[in-house]
Amino acid sequence: MNGPFPGELVAVEGDRLHVVSEGTGTPPVLLSSGMGGAWFDWIAVTELLRDRHRVVNFDRPGLGGSPPARHRRVGLRGEADRLAALARWTGSPVIMVAHSLAGFHAEAFARLHPDLVHGMVLVDPSAEGDRPSHARRLSRLAPLADVAGLAAGMTGLAWLGGARIRGMVMRRITERGDVAPPEYAQAVYGRAHVLGTLLAEHAGYRQLAADLLTLRESAPFPDIPLQVITALGDVRGDGGKWRGAHADLAALSPRGRQIVLPDTGHLVQIDRPEVIAEAVEGLCGT
Repeated sequence: MNGPFPGELVAVEGDRLHVVSEGTGTPPVLLSSGMGGAWFDWIAVTELLRDRHRVVNFDRPGLGGSPPARHRRVGLRGEADRLAALARWTGSPVIMVAHSLAGFHAEAFARLHPDLVHGMVLVDPSAEGDRPSHARRLSRLAPLADVAGLAAGMTGLAWLGGARIRGMVMRRITERGDVAPPEYAQAVYGRAHVLGTLLAEHAGYRQLAADLLTLRESAPFPDIPLQVITALGDVRGDGGKWRGAHADLAALSPRGRQIVLPDTGHLVQIDRPEVIAEAVEGLCGT
């Protein structure tokens, strides 16, 4: 046990990461959350997969049950190397399942460490077709995010309101509401550094997108089975642009496939965990 949380702290790439591992089957499945997410967002997916796979869920430094980063925050290649280290610890090659922002990390991981990837499921992943403007300038705001988190801790705002705000947001953007056990949500979102890390990830989003576009010019995407899940339930308009961006991602691999969910929102792992589990199983025979 890691304090109030299940799992353990594992030394990975110079940091201690909160890791929860369940099941023993192969190929193993490695889960990665989107911006500000935590391991408990994947509980339903894990329950559907753990009888047939080893399922490993982790929190990036400063999120979930992981302590803050010991050194400077890593960029895109650092995130890819972290996934590679986790894949080796898990028992590679892995099926990589990544949500939202973590889609950037997962694609870089596949391009830089193709031998460690059996297949990939991208769950409503972030997608940027053009180089974002002001990327480096915005990424320099990350230290200010840490200050904001520290201020929230010193004033008690994080402990008093963090979990409550999460619950309100989750009830608005998901069909099932907040699936996190209340004691875990309080212990995670009551931590000031979690808010600081979330804000820092937001500040660094455009730089990650720009770095991925650069990486695509030099490192090919491997020929692996790939499933891209597109959620249109909370997309404005007809969702054509978002659907098209994800179709382009699916086309990265000759074995890529797009799954479109017209009435499901962004947090597919909470509202439609069975779709993710089926996508994972669909990769096992290919």
